[in-house]
Amino acid sequence: MGKQKAPRTLPSNQAQAVLRNLRVSPRKLNEVAQVIRNQTAEKALDTLTFSRRRIAQTVKKVLESAIANAENNHQLDVDRLVVRRAEVGKALVMKRFHARARGRAGGIQKFFSHLLIVVEEVPEGQDLVKAPRGSKKSPATSSDSTEKKAA
Repeated sequence: MGKQKAPRTLPSNQAQAVLRNLRVSPRKLNEVAQVIRNQTAEKALDTLTFSRRRIAQTVKKVLESAIANAENNHQLDVDRLVVRRAEVGKALVMKRFHARARGRAGGIQKFFSHLLIVVEEVPEGQDLVKAPRGSKKSPATSSDSTEKKAA
């Protein structure tokens, strides 16, 4: 018999792609993933294509896979896709040693990581890219906020 397939956890307007046990540290991978968050899929692909980071080409392949999943499995419009999540997680740590003087050994840790990319189709009436958290609207133009108060 076997296990039943798990129910879909994502909303119907989202698709994902996952890459596990990637041989790069989560810190380096997160630098690349941070660049593509909340960008349109097309702009994110361009950004990754011209990035000078080695891992950017692997992230690009995962993003292309997420776009293909959205198009083929969920019938989403490719032109309306936005990268909603680009999550990086820690995986296993491979431990090695480096021989040192007088019979000592120095430890080396080689980190692995997981990558999850979720793309979302934005409805036609909305902006493709929403403002990142923490960004504020333009400040008020009132004169008392710009004047210094006398002490």
